[in-house]
Amino acid sequence: MHDPRVLLDPATEAVRKLARRGFDLDLDLLEKLFTRRTATVSAADDARAESNRVAKEVGAAAKRGEDVTALREDARALKARIQELEDQQRTVAAELEEFLLGVPNLPSDESPDGTSDEDAEVVDTWGEPTRFDFEPVDHVDLGERLGILDFARATRLSGPRFSVLRGAGARLERGIGQFLLELHTERHGYTEFSVPVLVNRPTMTGTGQLPKFESDLFRTGVADRELFLIPTAEVPLTNLHAGETLRAEDLPLAYTGLTQCFRSEAGSYGKDTRGLIRQHQFAKVELVRFCSEERATEELAVLRGHAETALRLLGLPYRVVRLAAGDTGFSARVTYDLEVWLPGQGRYREISSVSDFGTFQARRAGIRTRAKDGTKGFANTLNGSGLPIGRTLVAILEQYQQADGSLRVPDALVPYVRFERIAPDGTTS
Repeated sequence: MHDPRVLLDPATEAVRKLARRGFDLDLDLLEKLFTRRTATVSAADDARAESNRVAKEVGAAAKRGEDVTALREDARALKARIQELEDQQRTVAAELEEFLLGVPNLPSDESPDGTSDEDAEVVDTWGEPTRFDFEPVDHVDLGERLGILDFARATRLSGPRFSVLRGAGARLERGIGQFLLELHTERHGYTEFSVPVLVNRPTMTGTGQLPKFESDLFRTGVADRELFLIPTAEVPLTNLHAGETLRAEDLPLAYTGLTQCFRSEAGSYGKDTRGLIRQHQFAKVELVRFCSEERATEELAVLRGHAETALRLLGLPYRVVRLAAGDTGFSARVTYDLEVWLPGQGRYREISSVSDFGTFQARRAGIRTRAKDGTKGFANTLNGSGLPIGRTLVAILEQYQQADGSLRVPDALVPYVRFERIAPDGTTS
C-alpha cells in the first residue's frame, strides 16, 4: 500500500508510472479523500483540546462555588462533537484505505513497456536447448508411459487440473523438494519454516492478494473464521513479521519453506489444461528476503542467483527475462522470470518469478524497521520461486528422456531419490 502523500507528490510521477501498467490513478479522488481525512483528524484534535480546556474550567469554577451548568452543557456538546468527528474520521480513513489497497505498486522504470510476455526483455541465458536424435515427447506422454503420472484418476478424484504421482514419480517429487530445501538452507543460508496453508484475510491483504485477486483464491472457513488456502508460501512467510518492527542491523533476513499451494486459475480457462504446468494444487519451495530499501537491488540479484543455481545444478537450460511493466504482478515493482527450456514443447516456459516489492508489502502488513540511531522505516521485501516442484519435474522429464523411453535422473537428485534411471516399464535402478 502506498503513502498517499507520495502518490500526490508530482515528483513521484505516479500517474505516468501506473499508466504503464494500464492503471488509471484518480488523483482528484485521492486528494479529496486525503484532504478530508486530514481535516477530520485536525478537527477532532481541536475538539479534544477544547474539551480538555472546558473540563479544567468546570473544575476551577466548581472550586470557586460558581454555577457551572453552562460549562457542563458546553462539555457535553464537545463530547458529542468529538464522537461525531471520530466517526467521520473512521469512515473517511476506511474509504482512503480501500482506495489505496486497490492501487498497484509503481513499476520500475527499468521494466520495458508492454502488457504481455511478448514484451518481456531477455537479459540472460544459460545452457543450450537440448537437441535429440529422436523426437522428444512432452511430460504427459512420457510420465504416463512410465506409469508415474496418472491424470485420469486425479480427474476422478478432484476434477481437471489435478495430478496423481505414483511410485518413482512420487519419489522424484519428494526428492526435488528435499534437494531444493537443502540447497537453500545449507548453501544459501535461508531459515526453513513450516507454515500454515490456511490464512486469514489480513494476511492475504498484507502481501497483496486481497482485495483485488479474491476470485483467484480458494476460500473456506473454520467455525466463524474466514480462511483462504495460500497461493504461495510468500504469503505466510512474509507475514511472519506483520505488525512487527525489525532491527535494521539484523537485515537481511532470508526465509524458505516447502508448501502446497492452491490457485483457482480464474481467467485461465483453456490455458495449459494438459499436464502439470497449471494446476489447482501444487508444491513449491519459496524464497523470501527482508532488507533495507538501499540494499534492494543487490538483494534481488542475490535472490535471482539462488533460483538460477537450482536450475544449473539440475542441468536445465533456461533464460532470464525482465517482465514488461504491464505484465508485472500487482505488488511488484520489478520482476524477472526464469524460463526453462522444455524439449517436449519446443519452447521456454516460466519456472520461477523473482520480484522486488520495495516497501509496498511492508506498508500493507505493517513490517517496520528501526536503526540503532532510532531511525524508523519500512522493510523492503523480495520473493522468488526456488523452485516449484511440479514444473521442475516437467523440465526434468522432458530434458532427461532417453530414446528407449526411459528417464535418466539428474546427478544432483540421485542422493535424494536413490536411483539413477527409470526404465520404460517404470522400474528404477
